Amino acid sequence: MKLADLSTGPDWVVYVGFIIFAVLSIVLISGHGSWLISGYNTASKEEKAKYNEKKLCRTMGIGMSIIAILLLIMGVFENILPAFFVYIALGIILADVVIIIVLGNTICRR
Repeated sequence: MKLADLSTGPDWVVYVGFIIFAVLSIVLISGHGSWLISGYNTASKEEKAKYNEKKLCRTMGIGMSIIAILLLIMGVFENILPAFFVYIALGIILADVVIIIVLGNTICRR
């Protein structure tokens, strides 16, 4: 069974998701998207001063780009990839989120 056998919706949804994640990751990697980071945008000035804003944005942007690339791979190769790749992708996304949280709270602090 292929990944395409599991999809019941239109293919453009995956590509729209990829575009959204790609644009968000570009904004964050450039260092201008701190207002997109939940928790950081609502923190007080004293709490924001504890973090390096550029490093935090780049860390979040790189994590988002990994998810965007994964979506692109799943969209382009859906006729080739086996159906269990969904579980592999889910594991990669969960690991990516955990790594983003750990890096955001360690290397991004001043």
